[in-house]
Amino acid sequence: MTQYENMTAEHYQVDTDLPMTNFSHCHIGILHHLDRLSELLLQLGNAAESKKIAKEALDYFQLGMKAHHQEEELELFPAVLSSALPGEERIQVAEMIEKLTHEHRELESSWLTLERALKEIVKGQTSSVDHVHFVILIKRYKAHASAEESVFLPLAEKILSRNSNHMAALGLSLHMRHVPHIPSHI
Repeated sequence: MTQYENMTAEHYQVDTDLPMTNFSHCHIGILHHLDRLSELLLQLGNAAESKKIAKEALDYFQLGMKAHHQEEELELFPAVLSSALPGEERIQVAEMIEKLTHEHRELESSWLTLERALKEIVKGQTSSVDHVHFVILIKRYKAHASAEESVFLPLAEKILSRNSNHMAALGLSLHMRHVPHIPSHI
């Protein structure tokens, strides 16, 4: 079992005491699934394995990628921006957030092209996987996740850790996003 597989089960559990860890765990899950998806090009001659890999990728990325991006954009980014010190730090954070959000939209758009090809594979149809697009998307997503892990998340932790209430508010906000919605009785 790889380091990624050990942590993917935790992907949907929210640690309200360590909210920054949730984002790292999501990245670990994404990287694990990208590694698995990379195997698809080697398995295109093996219909059963190709279908399995394509289905796993569709199941994970159709909801997981967009949900992860939304959590960052709706919870993490605003929390860090509002807690950043006025001036240079806040400007730096705003620029990083703008870049990361732009990358989210590009990755989601690129995913749609790959998603169509994966659906063809799952249906047992001959796929029109653009190998170059496929490899570029995986490399871009890995670079994006790496930048978030090595630059943005450490900065976010530093900024949010200055005030334990800010970190606690982020943890609570993430927790509330993951609480199952139970319709009330009228």
